[in-house]
Amino acid sequence: MSADNRIDDLIAAIRRDKRFSPCLAHHNIRERTAAQFGALSRPLPAGISRYLEEKNVRLYSHQADTVEAVRSGEHSVLCTPTASGKTFAFLIPVFERLDASPDATALFLYPTKALANDQLGVCKAMESGTRIPGYPAVYDGDTPNEKRSGIRGRSRIVLSNPYELHYILPWHHLWARFFRNLQVVVIDEAHRYRGITGSHLAFLVRRLRRVCEHYGSNPTFILSSATLANPLEFASRLTGHTFRLISGDGAPHGRRHFILYNPFPDGAEVRSAHSETGALLLACIRAEMQTLCFTGSRKSAELITLWSRDGLIRAARDPGLVSAYRAGYLPEERRGIEERFKSGSFRGVVSTNALELGIDIGSLDTVIISGYPGSIMSVWQQAGRAGRGTGDSLAMLIAFPNPLDQYFMHHPGSFFGAPHEHAIVDLENPYVLSGQVLCASAELPIDLERDAGYFGDTLPAVIEAHAGEHLMAETRKGWIYAGRRRPSEITGFGAASGEGFRILCGKETIETLDRAQAFREAHQGAVLLHQGEKYLVSTMDLTQHIVRVSPTDVDYYTKPLKSVNVRILDEQRQRSACGTSVVFGEVEVTETYTAYKVIHGDTTIGIEPLDLPPLTFRTKAIWFGLPPGAAEHTTMAGLDLAGGLHALEHAVIAMMPFEVMCDRWDLGGLSTPAFGETGSPTVIVYDGYEGGIGLTENAYSLFEEIVLVTKDMVSGCGCEKGCPACVYSPKCGNDNQPLDKVAALMLLSDMVGGEGARDTRRDGGRADGLVGQTCNTGLSPDEPVSG
Repeated sequence: MSADNRIDDLIAAIRRDKRFSPCLAHHNIRERTAAQFGALSRPLPAGISRYLEEKNVRLYSHQADTVEAVRSGEHSVLCTPTASGKTFAFLIPVFERLDASPDATALFLYPTKALANDQLGVCKAMESGTRIPGYPAVYDGDTPNEKRSGIRGRSRIVLSNPYELHYILPWHHLWARFFRNLQVVVIDEAHRYRGITGSHLAFLVRRLRRVCEHYGSNPTFILSSATLANPLEFASRLTGHTFRLISGDGAPHGRRHFILYNPFPDGAEVRSAHSETGALLLACIRAEMQTLCFTGSRKSAELITLWSRDGLIRAARDPGLVSAYRAGYLPEERRGIEERFKSGSFRGVVSTNALELGIDIGSLDTVIISGYPGSIMSVWQQAGRAGRGTGDSLAMLIAFPNPLDQYFMHHPGSFFGAPHEHAIVDLENPYVLSGQVLCASAELPIDLERDAGYFGDTLPAVIEAHAGEHLMAETRKGWIYAGRRRPSEITGFGAASGEGFRILCGKETIETLDRAQAFREAHQGAVLLHQGEKYLVSTMDLTQHIVRVSPTDVDYYTKPLKSVNVRILDEQRQRSACGTSVVFGEVEVTETYTAYKVIHGDTTIGIEPLDLPPLTFRTKAIWFGLPPGAAEHTTMAGLDLAGGLHALEHAVIAMMPFEVMCDRWDLGGLSTPAFGETGSPTVIVYDGYEGGIGLTENAYSLFEEIVLVTKDMVSGCGCEKGCPACVYSPKCGNDNQPLDKVAALMLLSDMVGGEGARDTRRDGGRADGLVGQTCNTGLSPDEPVSG
C-alpha cells in the first residue's frame, strides 16, 4: 500500500475511533502543487551545470531568482517553506562566485553546531560534483587546535555559528586572507535571531561588515528564513542592508493534511495532552507511518518515548522502534539516532525542537507536534519535516490548555491564514549596544564619523561612558579598547548585560542564568530543572554569583511569588486606540521576590519566605487605560475591577505572541484600578529585558489587532470564571489572584466597541472576541497586580 493511501486510511481510522474523534477540531488539506521552474539570464559554469545534470536537477523559480540576485550584487532574503530546496538556492550562487574568482571565500552561519556539521556534507558533495575547490570546513568551539590554522589558511567555505564569530573577529588579522576575499555571507535559519539574540547578532553582523571594510571587501548577504510577516524589515535591521525578497515557492509538494487536535474539546480535560500524543504516535506506527513527534521539553520527550515503548510491548511489537532525541545526548548518540531514523529502523522519534532545523533525517510520513511551540513559524518548520518530495504527508498539532493553543483550536482560520508574526530586532537596547561597541573597539579603532553608520547616533555617548570607566581610550587612529579583560568574554551573546550566575553541581558548571532568571528559578530552596533532571538549590551566593545545587528526586516543584512596581520615566509616543489612550515609553521596573510556594500535584503544601534584594531595571513598555465609563460599567455590574484588569493583563500578554514573535516569559505586566497621579485604571506591559528588546514597541503599533484577538480568545473559552486556557498565567507573581474573567470580557467589549478598534485580521477566523490586558499583584482593590 502506498504512503498516500496509508495516510488516508489513518485519518479515517482516527475519525472512527471513539477516543480520538471527539478531539478533532479541524482538518485542513493543502492540495498538490506542481513544480515551477526558473530561467537564468546566462548559463551556469560548466562544472555546476554538469553536476545538476548528473543529479537530474532543474532550478525551481525561487532558486533561479536567488542566483540572479547574487549575480547582480543584491542582498536577498529567501522565505520559502521547509523542504523547498533553500540550501541549493544559496549553494549554487556561492559556487558560481568561487568558480569566477579563485581567491573568493564564503561564510555560512548556522544557529547550531549540529546543523553546520550536517550541512558540511552537502557542501563537500557539491565541491566533489562540480570540481570547484572550496575546501569547506566547520570552524567552531569543537574544532581541534591542530586543524584551525589550516582552515584559516586554505578553506574558501567556512561553516560556523554567531557565537564562534563573536570570538573570531578580535583575531581578524589571523583571517586576513579570508576576510579580504569574502564575497558571500549566508545566514541560515535567520528567523531564529530575534529578541535579545537578534539584537546581539545585528551588531555582530555590523562588526563583521566593519572588519570586511577594513580589508576592502563588501560581501553579499543571503538570509534563509521561515515565512514572516515582515521579512524585508527584519533582514534590513539584522544586517543594515536593503534586501530583495524571494518568497515564491517553486518546489512541488504532495497533498498535505493538517489536523488540529484538542484534548479539551469542552474546556474540560478528557486526557492529558501528553497521553494523547503517545496514543496518536502509536496509532501512526501501527499504520506503518514513519513519525517524528515534537515536544516542548526534554522530560516530556523521554516520558512519551517510555509510554510508546510500553504500548508497543503490549501490542507484541518491538519497543526499539521508538527513540527519544534531545539536547544532552552525546554527539555520537544523536548521529546514531539520525542515521537509524533515516534508514527506517526507527519508526518513531520523539524530539525536542532540536530536529526542527534542517538536519537530514530523510523522508517522513507524519509529524506530531505536542503543544503549540510558540510561533506559527515553528509549527510550519516542524510540520515541514514530513512529506519531503511529492508524497502526501500528515501533521497534527495537539493542543495544551494554554490561551494560544485553545485560540487556534477554535479559530482555525487564524492558524491557516496569512503570516501575522512580526520578527523583532531591536537596535536601541543601550546595554547590548554598549557591549558590542566595546568589542568593536578591540577589533579596530573606532572612528566616530565612519562608525556611526554601524552603531547609530548614540555612539559618542556610549564611547564617553566607556572612557569614563577607563575601558576605552582615544588615540590618533581613533578610540581603542583599554580594559584588561577581553571584551568578547565580558559581553555575553544572549543577554542584555553580562551579569550572570553559575549553577554548580559539585565542581561542574551545568548552566548559567542571568540575574532575573536566577532569582526566579534558582533561589535557595528552589527545584531547578536542567535537561530534564531535577536539582535542589542549597545555596545562592549573591556576591560571587554562584548557585550550588545537588541532584534530587523530590515529588514537588516550586513557584516564586513576587511584587512589581513600575515607575514611568519617559512618554515617547502616544495615540488613541480602542477607545482609550495607548502610550509607549521608558519605565523603571522593580521586581521583588518575596516567597516561594512548594507544590505537590495541584496542592500547595507550603510557602517559604525569600530574602532577595529587589531587581530594578529600565526597560520599554506600553500602558493604557480604559474607555470612558468602562470602569463604572464594570463596578455597577457588581464585578471586580481589579480582578478584571488583572485578567485583561494576563490575556494580553498571552496573546501578544500571536502578532509579535516572542514568548510570554519575555514580557512582564502590572495592572491597577488607580495608577499614578491621575488615579485611573491602568494596564502596563513591559519588555522583560533590561533596556528593552522591541517587543512592546511593536505591540504599540499592533495594539488594535492584539486587543481584537485577545477578546476572541477570552470569549471563546468555555469556562465560567477563568482557567489556564484564557486568563490564568503560569508566571503570575500573585498566584493568579484576584482574577475576574467576566469583568475582563466586559472591559474588552467596551474597548472593541471604542473608537479606533478595527478588525484587520487576514483570515476568516471568528470575530466575536478581542484582546485583554492585566497582571500584577492585588491584595486590595486599589493595589497594583503583577503577573
